[in-house]
Amino acid sequence: MIRTTPPRPARTPAAASAGARHAQLTRAVLRGYDLAEPDQAQAVRLLGGVLHGYVGLELAGGFGHSVPDFQESWTPIADALGPLLRNWPAP
Repeated sequence: MIRTTPPRPARTPAAASAGARHAQLTRAVLRGYDLAEPDQAQAVRLLGGVLHGYVGLELAGGFGHSVPDFQESWTPIADALGPLLRNWPAP
């Protein structure tokens, strides 16, 4: 079975605050997209899911069995995120 997430590190104070820091960083990135709440929270989750999922699959060897190379695949994924965030669907 392919493990899709790395083992959890020990809970240190730095690790405990990592989620909030990552969300703050992502919200800073999203400022350029003029997303109000609750859309901004959904966009934070979308970006977190895409990034975490892609990195997790790569670390687990999930891209090692196919072409194109994982790095080549990342470019169109990243390119698709900008238009998606600029054209966020209305609630």
